[in-house]
Amino acid sequence: MDVYFPLSKRSRTSASGEKFEQKKPSIEVLPDECLFEIFRWLRGGRERSSCACVSKRWLILVSNICKYEIRDNNIIHALNPKDESTNKKGGIVSEVEHNDVDSDGYFTRNLEGKKATDGGLAAIAVGTASRGGLGKLFIRGSNSWNRVTTVGLRAISRGCPSLRVLSLWNLSSIGDEGLCEIANGCHRLVTLDLCHCPAVTDKSLLAIAKGCPKLNDLTIESCANVGNEGLLALACCCPNLISVSIKNCPLVGDQGVASLLSSASYSLTKLKLQALNITDEMFSVIGHYGKSVTDLSLTSLPNVSDKGFWIMGNSQGLQKLKSFTIASCLGLTDRGLEAVGKGCVNLKQFYIFKCDLLSDKGLVSFAKVAGSLESLQLEDCHRITQIGLFCSLLNCSAKLKVISLVNCLGVMDLTTGLPPLSPCESLQSLFIRNCPGFSDSSLAVMGKLCPQLQHVELRGLHGITDAGFLQLLKSCNAGLVKVNLKDCVNLSDKGVYRLTNLHRWTLETLNLDGCKISDASLFAIAENCRLLGDLDVSKCAITDSGIAALAHSDLINVQILSVSGCSMVSDKSLPSLRNLGKTLLGLNLQQCKAISRSAIDLLVQQLWRCNILF
Repeated sequence: MDVYFPLSKRSRTSASGEKFEQKKPSIEVLPDECLFEIFRWLRGGRERSSCACVSKRWLILVSNICKYEIRDNNIIHALNPKDESTNKKGGIVSEVEHNDVDSDGYFTRNLEGKKATDGGLAAIAVGTASRGGLGKLFIRGSNSWNRVTTVGLRAISRGCPSLRVLSLWNLSSIGDEGLCEIANGCHRLVTLDLCHCPAVTDKSLLAIAKGCPKLNDLTIESCANVGNEGLLALACCCPNLISVSIKNCPLVGDQGVASLLSSASYSLTKLKLQALNITDEMFSVIGHYGKSVTDLSLTSLPNVSDKGFWIMGNSQGLQKLKSFTIASCLGLTDRGLEAVGKGCVNLKQFYIFKCDLLSDKGLVSFAKVAGSLESLQLEDCHRITQIGLFCSLLNCSAKLKVISLVNCLGVMDLTTGLPPLSPCESLQSLFIRNCPGFSDSSLAVMGKLCPQLQHVELRGLHGITDAGFLQLLKSCNAGLVKVNLKDCVNLSDKGVYRLTNLHRWTLETLNLDGCKISDASLFAIAENCRLLGDLDVSKCAITDSGIAALAHSDLINVQILSVSGCSMVSDKSLPSLRNLGKTLLGLNLQQCKAISRSAIDLLVQQLWRCNILF
């Protein structure tokens, strides 16, 4: 191609004898329009990438070339038939450097913090365009650094038509213009995640709805200017939505969410609503149109009352619901919970968090009607007592496998005796965390109620002692596999000895972090636990002798060992740790102040296959 440059002139001399040198001609004097036209004639991705490396100006120009704007190689060959890219028969050589690879979206790119800039996005657009195309793009900005603008998103829209997943977080500099560019160029988009993008409004969602009809996964969080109008547009143009999550968007109300549900009633399987201004009417829509919903999460919905939950449950539309989360919803009462249990006949996992009006009566009623329930988790439900817990186990379905109580202050030991209890044979996992009223007598009853336990987690229970723990151990007929006793400060070597003796053939994971144990527990573990692979004795009074006992045992094959905060473990344990290193994959030595840095450096060299924290 011929390019015009002004003729060079000889240097001139002024009257005073001063010499002026004429500047050499440069392609940089050409305006952007001319350079853009030149770059369109480049034959392949390799040539365009090389030009993009020249300067930021060239990078932006090259990145703004759409695929359909690139001149066809047949035209180039017609203008230059002697081009080296032709073969003997006059055809065009089909090579990667001459012809772009089909863009199917093979690449994933992440830009975070200071790396999230327009230049970075332009480089991604140019670099991936001819090598399989960009499929997933994640941009994470920050409050102190926002260098992504419409320019960067325009480069992605023009150079990456194969983009399927776009996630934008903490980008106050991104507005409607940038997302409109994406909508105009990325028609294959199926997943859109917008979080803390305050400049994005309904206009963006209108453009996405028109330009990206294949969208099936939508997440909008803390976008204060997104409202019902944008959701209505998505409902009209994107009927195949599978997952919708909307959080902390004050302009979103019943109308917007209802439109999404009604239009995608046969495809929507996952719905998450949090901190929105929706009312009981919206819950009626969920109960009626949620025919395909399998995963539902409702959090912090202050305008929803007991009536909303009751209507939703009695609508009988949530027949396929399997996982349900209700958190910080003050409107949930005993009546609403029972209705949910009756309406969600296939519910398997149920998580309730901070529902202050829920009591034992509602929990027991729910347990009676939830015939498919497999997992029940209660957190910060302070009106639930020990009676409600035990009666729920007595009336639960034969499929219940997991029950979890976290920070439930109402669970305390009963002052009166309990009637004869029939065991819950299906329960396999018990999690009790930070329930200060749960002590030995409660644990003994749980042992009788749940004889098939295999996974037990008792964390932060200061009322548990060796006596109560022993009662549980005697009742577990199936054999304990995983035991977590973290911060049970009144459990001692005696309890650990009975555990390792009674469940020696099944125990695989043991966490004694913060318990009142010594080397005696390690001696018992070394003698009995043949299958133990994960052991945590952090912040315990163990010494080098205990570590040596583990190392010299012919039974132990520990893969993960944590002795973090064990101040009496010193450099003398180096040979023992080296011996354990034959099977170790992870070793935690943090806060072991008696172990020197030189000893740790030596361990790192010798145990090269083990991940060591120090």
